Amino acid sequence: MIHQYKNNGYNIVMDIASGSVHVVDDVVYDAVALLEPVIGEVMSPVQIPETARKNAEAELSKTYPAEDAKEALDEVQELINAEELYTKDIYQTYVTDFKARKTVVKALCLHIAHDCNLGCKYCFAEEGEYHGRRALMSFEVGKKALDFLVANSGNRVNLEVDFFGGEPLMNWDVVKQLVEYGRSLEKSNNKKFRFTLTTNGILLNDEILEFVNKEMGNIVLSIDGRKEINDKMRPFRGGQGSYDLIVPKFQKLAESRHQTNYYVRGTFTHNNLDFSEDVKHLADLGFEQISVEPVVTDPKEPYALRPEDVPQLLEEYDKLAVELLKRQKEGRGVNFFHFMIDLSGGPCVAKRLSGCGSGTEYLAVTPWGDFYPCHQFVGNEKFLMGNVDEGIVRPDIVDEFKCCNVYAKEKCRSCFAKFYCSGGCAANSYNCHGKIDDVYELGCELQKKRVECAIMIKAALADEEE
Repeated sequence: MIHQYKNNGYNIVMDIASGSVHVVDDVVYDAVALLEPVIGEVMSPVQIPETARKNAEAELSKTYPAEDAKEALDEVQELINAEELYTKDIYQTYVTDFKARKTVVKALCLHIAHDCNLGCKYCFAEEGEYHGRRALMSFEVGKKALDFLVANSGNRVNLEVDFFGGEPLMNWDVVKQLVEYGRSLEKSNNKKFRFTLTTNGILLNDEILEFVNKEMGNIVLSIDGRKEINDKMRPFRGGQGSYDLIVPKFQKLAESRHQTNYYVRGTFTHNNLDFSEDVKHLADLGFEQISVEPVVTDPKEPYALRPEDVPQLLEEYDKLAVELLKRQKEGRGVNFFHFMIDLSGGPCVAKRLSGCGSGTEYLAVTPWGDFYPCHQFVGNEKFLMGNVDEGIVRPDIVDEFKCCNVYAKEKCRSCFAKFYCSGGCAANSYNCHGKIDDVYELGCELQKKRVECAIMIKAALADEEE
């Protein structure tokens, strides 16, 4: 399977099965397209059929000099010989044993507080309540959750724990207690905890800053970008904006962490289809680690993204990619989360096929100790998997999520981005179609564009180095 596209002056050819990416000239670009219907996918190198070669050469010679056409076809043959073009997808059978493999839990999302001091309009957690009641996790419940994680992590050494909400800093003492307890488990159990905190920043102070810099592997700071955009969607419950309060705190935290191991994370909506301006604004504030993501919500909401918004959003990603590339070349680059891509290493095949691990390797824990596949399923009793006292009592849910992979989703099988997005978000699929093994179509369109932009940036930077 081949994917070809042009972006910012670059002709890019992706061989999906092998992961090879090629930046080529116009004649090779056209040659690849002409030959794909003839060659298809091959398990091992083959010679371009003579008739196909002659036909392609004749067609190319209508536009390019005959010698260029011949050289282009030679180059295509070299790529085939190197198994970097028209390679066969060998992974479809790989997923058949997913359900049979033993599940180890490697990460928990602790809902340390089902309460919040903001009233963000797009919040799927309903100001922290998650379709239920306001509550704070006790140390006892959190302790049992960490014990569960250790007991069910098998031989895995590195474990992840996210402190989430609502707003986790509303239950700060318990956060500190659980970090201390987690550290006490490490040596005796041969485990290492990596803690993450997601916060709106309202309660950040110097004492908290000192602690998180010592103990938190990552910090996620919620802000949507420009003041007018942020304050429209992320106000206090009384309607006052949060921008002026949080920006200085976030800037201080980012600098104190030497501009690493954090993200400022925003959400764009129908209100700011020009979201590249928000990314630029955050970069101009001095932040070097940025994520601004599309809202996923009820289509009836006035701020929901609509199918007719997609063309503008795709243009916006292209615009943003060019801007970030320019800044990178000027020595003031930032890491935009959705343009980060590893073409030489990256996740293993199993991870590429099955995604984030929700419901299997990753679980969300409510303040009272219930398990759900992830934070976006919390409150939906259909996906209640168990609790910290009894463990997993619904293994059928685990099995369902085990089978959620790119080959279980009809729309993913022929998609060029399948090994980069891993089939997308199960919660978005469920909220859109009522099942986890489908896709959120609008999100797919944006994801495919992000992959294209990320690869273009890689190509441009490699070109700069030559």
